[in-house]
Amino acid sequence: MTEGKKSGKSFAGIAGIVAVATIISKIFGLFRQQAIAAAFGVGIVANSYGYAYVIPGFLLILLGGINGPFHSALVSILSKRSQEEAAPVVETVSTLVTAALFVVSILLVIFASPLIDLVAPGLGSTPAGAIERNLAIQQLQIMAPMAILAGLIGIGFGSLNAADQYWLPAVSPLLSSTAVIVGLGWMAWQLGDQVSAPEYAQLGGIVLAGTTLAGAVLQWLAQLWAQWRSGLGKLRLRFDWRIPGVKEAIAIMLPATFSSGMLQINVYTDLFFASFIPYAAAVLGYAGLLVNTPLGLVSNIILVPLMPLFSKLAAPENWSELKQRIRQGLLLTALTMLPISALMITLAFPVVRVVYERQAFDQQASALVAPVLVAYGIGMFAYLGRDVLVRVFYALEDGDTPFKISVLNIFLNALFDFIFVQIWGTVGIVLATVLVNVISMVMFLYLLNQKLQGLPLRSWSLPLLGITGASIVCGVVSWGINWQMQQIWGSEGLGLQLLEITCASLGGLLAFIFFVTKLNLPEVDVLGVRLREKLPW
Repeated sequence: MTEGKKSGKSFAGIAGIVAVATIISKIFGLFRQQAIAAAFGVGIVANSYGYAYVIPGFLLILLGGINGPFHSALVSILSKRSQEEAAPVVETVSTLVTAALFVVSILLVIFASPLIDLVAPGLGSTPAGAIERNLAIQQLQIMAPMAILAGLIGIGFGSLNAADQYWLPAVSPLLSSTAVIVGLGWMAWQLGDQVSAPEYAQLGGIVLAGTTLAGAVLQWLAQLWAQWRSGLGKLRLRFDWRIPGVKEAIAIMLPATFSSGMLQINVYTDLFFASFIPYAAAVLGYAGLLVNTPLGLVSNIILVPLMPLFSKLAAPENWSELKQRIRQGLLLTALTMLPISALMITLAFPVVRVVYERQAFDQQASALVAPVLVAYGIGMFAYLGRDVLVRVFYALEDGDTPFKISVLNIFLNALFDFIFVQIWGTVGIVLATVLVNVISMVMFLYLLNQKLQGLPLRSWSLPLLGITGASIVCGVVSWGINWQMQQIWGSEGLGLQLLEITCASLGGLLAFIFFVTKLNLPEVDVLGVRLREKLPW
């Protein structure tokens, strides 16, 4: 903010703070998913929650997430204003957003039944599915107020970042995870084996939805307290549209929300087809978390520093250096994602067992989740590589091209889901997404090649092939080590499983490092520097 409010934090220092806070939040998110797995496995409660959480979770990510439309709008508007000017803007925008999202919350409660049928039409096709459907409706009604909280959390993120506060906004999601963990722990301690399975499922569904809502409330209250301390407004109603900055903030929020929301339609499409497969929503959730955790961390390391560089090099006279930065982004993505993909693919089953297999989550559940994790692992490079290229288009002030490709992806994803689900079931849903991301990445490269008057794609392909080869070696070595250790000591027991995964992963990564250093790529040194900056310990 202006008037000397900004601190002297460097860009690398800010990114480091966000990275550390993100890691902590991701760890608590993993604990949360482990608690859900232990309590409910891949059964009715976890599956119904997967469908009920679609809309509240979508709103929380879209409106309440870092770099979301609310966050971006508030940072843009408040960073140009003093603290005295900022507080009325925050209060007015909060009031207007709360009023609008209150209506959304009421509609979610009233129309919970048709909304669940729209997201998951296959739930009502069997008696067991009908039970899941009713539970999902109830859970959605409980979590409906998260629509309001999502908007307020996004406003909190933006206002605090504009005031040069990064730690609390980035780490606050752990409060949501903690609420769920504590709630499920209380339920297990209080109930034990005292109720029947149907009663346990009914109560468990309520507790899971209720603690999810409670966690969002805690996250908002923590941000609200920080806003008060920073002089960024109080909890009061203010409807004054004439305050400078309010109209500008709303003008940014509305189109950005619509554009970002288009990207989430693929999630609905996937769950639409998943609803016809028993327990598919729960399986996708468990596997997806294991992939999204490293994706989120690596994205922070790669995309955060590159985005401003792309923008600075957008002028035609700087395109030569811009092309070098695009190469750097893609190769850094390959250097991080491809070896992680190799480990995910070769160690999928033991990883799922170590992370989730306890109490209600048994070996049969691990057998359902592991193949889906393999499918997710195949597409990790394409997912993040596509994001790198999208940022280049935004830096070139071309938002239309990514939007058009996103619309095309919606139809492609639905088509591939329809075809692949019939062949591979739940795995087919993930493979459809992987194929869409690969096609998107190819399209972006083709259009950038035209837009930037030629890209050295052939010279880029050689180091990419080398990194791919090193990653294959990584996967083979890790599989061999894990297999050999299982032959000697077996594969039962958490401690032994963890030891085998650790040894196999380290062996595979050492093989990868050995071979990739022979390629003499400058991006290897860049990656080392980035890791030291973002992970200072």
